[in-house]
Order: sequence, then structure tokens, then C-alpha cells
Amino acid sequence: MFSQCPEIYPRFVVKKPLLTLIILVAALVSGCSSDDEDFANSGEDFLYREGERSMDVSNWPRAIQIWQQLEAQFPFGQYAEQSQLELIYAYYRNSEPEAARAAADRFIRLYPDSENLDYAYYMKGMAYYSEDARILGRYLPTDPSKRDPGKARESFADFAQLLNIFPNSQYAPDARARMIYLKNLLADYEVHVAEFYIERQAYLSALTRARFVMENFQGTPAVPRALEIMVEMYLRMGLNDLADASLEILTLNYPDSPQLTPEGDFIVNTQITDPSFLYSVTFGLLGSNKKDTPLAPTRRPVRTAGQEGFSMPELERPRSILNVLTLGLLGDPGTEGEEEEN
Repeated sequence: MFSQCPEIYPRFVVKKPLLTLIILVAALVSGCSSDDEDFANSGEDFLYREGERSMDVSNWPRAIQIWQQLEAQFPFGQYAEQSQLELIYAYYRNSEPEAARAAADRFIRLYPDSENLDYAYYMKGMAYYSEDARILGRYLPTDPSKRDPGKARESFADFAQLLNIFPNSQYAPDARARMIYLKNLLADYEVHVAEFYIERQAYLSALTRARFVMENFQGTPAVPRALEIMVEMYLRMGLNDLADASLEILTLNYPDSPQLTPEGDFIVNTQITDPSFLYSVTFGLLGSNKKDTPLAPTRRPVRTAGQEGFSMPELERPRSILNVLTLGLLGDPGTEGEEEEN
């Protein structure tokens, strides 16, 4: 039959889905409009029951719509306070952190004497705490300590505010545990930034980040790495006394550091990442991403026999002017250059 009438079957395939789609869209629009009309003309008890039913089945968009309608129609009703609390949670579960925080702030302003005020502060911190896990961490193997820490800082501050105002709140233990995680996260971020600066030979910037970890994030797992960075950056900048002091702290507190020899000497990284243009454009297939970066103007401290602490060997012969002007191609490289070549 189709061979005799070849145009009938294709037209039937095209028209039927189109008609079905039109019917579905019309039904959806009419259904939404009927819901809006029902909500607009519904009583307070009905709206509250519908909102609770939507929350029970995790229909967060519909729950948000109902709680907003309940608040608009009955701003001073018997469910006004509870509906705003429910709205905070619905925004949070619907992955709308900014809206959840705004709703929490509004609740704090409107109900400063509420017995559930601690919950509003807690959810304000949770809004940004869970954002990364919802959007990226759930599907991609990403390291949250390598991303922008702005939301983590705000979440930490919100939890700290909760503990300051309500130290005995039922949400306080959970907030403290989350603050420990956030503190470790922020410390790791500072270390990552310091390592980024090291790769670009911005030693002072790297040192500043490492010192920030030592001063503000004591007790975190990032402290040993921050100390290692401090020792190496002091050495690279020629601040040997400060390098010795930091090395002593590292040796006493973290003797298992991978940058310490069994004798307690510090191992300096003589190569750092410095991708060439060819390496970058070929995605690592060609070229190199390593560059020799000998310490300048000094080398790492060497423990001398029969002497406590460390001493820095002095340079016996400096580089010639010709060697400096030709970037090491000509002239006398000096004692330091000869030792490095050996």
C-alpha cells in the first residue's frame, strides 16, 4: 500500500508528533494557569497543605510558588513565619543559594525573636556550603580547593556567626564540623595559589601566601607544605636567617616532611613548572614545561660537622660581566655556576 502512495506515510509521521506536541503544550499551559488560579483563590489552610505536600514529594519549584503565594495573600496569617522557613529550605533544595540566603536574611529581619532564628542562620551558611557539591562536585572529579574560595569564606563566616549568637543551638555541632572542613579548604587554596606563584617565579607573592596559612590556619593539613614553601622562598630571596628559623620549625614539628633528608637538611626543588609556548599550544606533546631555577644569590643551608644549625657557603668567585650580559653563554660563570654544572 505504501509503495502505491509513497507520500502518505511520511506526511503521517510528521503531522502526528506535531499535533501531539501542540496538545501537550496546551495542556501544560492550561494546567499551570489553572494552578495559578486555584492558588490565587485558595484559603490559607489549603495553601499550607499544598505546600507541605509539594515538599514531601520534593517538588521544589511548586513548593516555592505556593509559599510565595501564601506569603503574598496572608502576610500576617498563622502560617506566615513557618512558610518563610519552608521557603528558605525549598530554595536551598532547588539549588538557588542566593535566593535561599536572601530569604534567610529576610526572616532574620522580620522575626528577630523567633525560636527558629538559629535555623535561619544555619541555612544561610548551608546555602553556599553545598553549592559546589550540587553543581560540579557531584558529576566531575574536581578539587574544590582549587576553585574560587569566595563562597567558602562566606559560608564559614555565616557558621561562625551562628556559633557566636547561638553557641548551644542544636545546629551548632554540625556547623562546627563544617567549619573545620571549610578551614582546611581555604588553607589548601592558599597553598595552591602559592605554588602557582612559584611556577611563575613570583617568590615574594608565594611567601606571602604561605605565611598567611601559618598565621591564620594553624592546625590544618596545609601547614607543613606552607612551611616548606617559606623555607624555599626565603632561600631563593637570600634571606638565610629567616630560612634557618623556618627550617628549624619544620624539622621540629614535621620531621617526616618529604623535603627533609634523614640528616635534617632541606631539599630544594631545582626545577619548577614553566611551560614553553610550544608546550602550551601542543597540549604537552612537544616542548617542555620544566625550567632550571638555581637559587639566587645563595644556595640551601648545609649542616656543618660539629656545629648546630646551618651555615651558608660563601661564593668564592662571582660571575663575570660578560657572562651576565650574554645570559651565561660567554665569560666566566663563577664558582656557583661551576658547582651547579658539576
